[in-house]
Amino acid sequence: MSSTDRFREVVSLSDLRREGRLQRTVDGRALALFHHEDEIRVVDNRCPHMGFPLSKGSVEDGVLTCHWHHARFELSCGDTFDPWADDVQTFPVEVRDGTVFVDPHPDPDDPPAVHWASRLEDGLEQNLRLVVAKSAVGLVDADVPAEAILERGVLFGSRYRESGWGPGLTILAAMANVLSDLGADDRKRALYQGLVHVAGDCADEPPRFDQDPFDTDDVSLDRLETWFRENVEVRDADGAERVLRTAIANGADDAQVATMLAAAATDHRYLNTGHTLDFINKACEALDHVGWDHADAVLPSLVRDLATADRAEERSSWRQPIDLAAMLDATFSDLDSLVAEGSELHWSVPEDFTQTLLAEDPEVVVSALEDAVRAGATVEELAREVAFAAATRVAQFATVNEFSDWNTVHHTFTYANAVHQLARRTESRELYRGVFDAAINVYLDRFLNTPPAPIPDAAPDADADPQSHLDALVESFDVEGSVDEAGRRAAHYLDCGGDVARLRERLGEALLREDAGFHTYQALEAGFTQASLREDPDEVRTLLVAVARYLGAHFPTRREREQTFTIASRLHRGEKIHEAAE
Repeated sequence: MSSTDRFREVVSLSDLRREGRLQRTVDGRALALFHHEDEIRVVDNRCPHMGFPLSKGSVEDGVLTCHWHHARFELSCGDTFDPWADDVQTFPVEVRDGTVFVDPHPDPDDPPAVHWASRLEDGLEQNLRLVVAKSAVGLVDADVPAEAILERGVLFGSRYRESGWGPGLTILAAMANVLSDLGADDRKRALYQGLVHVAGDCADEPPRFDQDPFDTDDVSLDRLETWFRENVEVRDADGAERVLRTAIANGADDAQVATMLAAAATDHRYLNTGHTLDFINKACEALDHVGWDHADAVLPSLVRDLATADRAEERSSWRQPIDLAAMLDATFSDLDSLVAEGSELHWSVPEDFTQTLLAEDPEVVVSALEDAVRAGATVEELAREVAFAAATRVAQFATVNEFSDWNTVHHTFTYANAVHQLARRTESRELYRGVFDAAINVYLDRFLNTPPAPIPDAAPDADADPQSHLDALVESFDVEGSVDEAGRRAAHYLDCGGDVARLRERLGEALLREDAGFHTYQALEAGFTQASLREDPDEVRTLLVAVARYLGAHFPTRREREQTFTIASRLHRGEKIHEAAE
């Protein structure tokens, strides 16, 4: 087909001159035609910002202004003055014998994937929530793999936040981990929520400037690890970053780098209420999604937090009335011999081990862990059990406590989950220290289970329709304070034979429609991760009860971000959001 054959007759030139502007639909495309300064210009009639008809706008000095939100466009090429609005598409025009012809289907300047990738960068750079939402929807619908979308967010967040890895990147990594649990539309929401938080974290922050690796490949990895820990110990972030970059440049693999980071993060107790180790784990998991070839761009973003972290042994709760830090120091000084004793043994989880970990005497807890190491328990095996004990604290959190105390049990659980996940990546002996740290925090959290909220009893009618419990669970999230109801409905759904995958999908759906905070995303992802690694249905039940209760405590919210996502989705489908629904 020739270019001429693609043009369609639209309107007489005299009519357009007389009216100044007209709106016409050609081959299904709504067009706005303007006669301005003796030129004919044709643009898509839908304002690219929120879809208002541009034919109802105004034109002056070659500038088209939409009257809804005052987005402005250079009329001849469609480029916007306002980055939040996007450029409007223009269309080729010919005048033949007094009639205006338009090509309604011109070849695009860029394929949709390229366009939306560029717009995502704009949205991240300028913290434009609607632009990020449109980009997430557009990229997914253009069949761009989730990993490629995540890559843009991870690299942006790692570069453009001077203080380094933070909550936004953690949320993005957590949402990447649960994408497979979600329905198709909620995968878009998960990417959008993560990317929006990355943009918010980076807003008004200067970028990070890199330290260079040492110009040598003659230093052993063991020595680099020693140097790294020494620099973190004296809070020298710049020196620690150079060492870490050298290890990466010299070919250290993911397990070796994770070992280096985990060792430094457990040289002191429970850094930054657990966030530091959780950030390390989430950065590693993010690289699992986007590729470890980006390690040199991502992992150095962790170093400043690691070097400047608050150390729990500096807090009174770890020193008074019992010197818990000193108790662990004694254990750690003997750790090598404990591991040596169990080197040829295979540990089995003792009966009631969870209850032992929930004991009110820290010496009982520490002794039980020491005995487990002597009996051959690996870091991964012990971390798994401590993570479940920490989740039990969440599942039994007493609502008589202050609302902020949810954060305390939450921090212990997500820290324990991070230790467990890192132990599955590396056999670092130093991670035993993380296990003990997590267990001590489980002990410190004991008063938040006073009195303990009971794990819900079995459903009274196991033959009931599980869907009724699932629907009631989702409805409970619309009622403030429905903590126990949420936990009970989740438990009874499972008791009645409900599908675990369906429960996870609905919990994820509920989360993604709220203006959830950082900890709520963490809570859901850690609970899902732990549940996915267990075969015992009672353990899965407790973990998902913990997730449901935590969500129930933090919902409902204003749901502003969901409104933005809904607008973006409707615009992408071509709906007229400025008109009342029929």
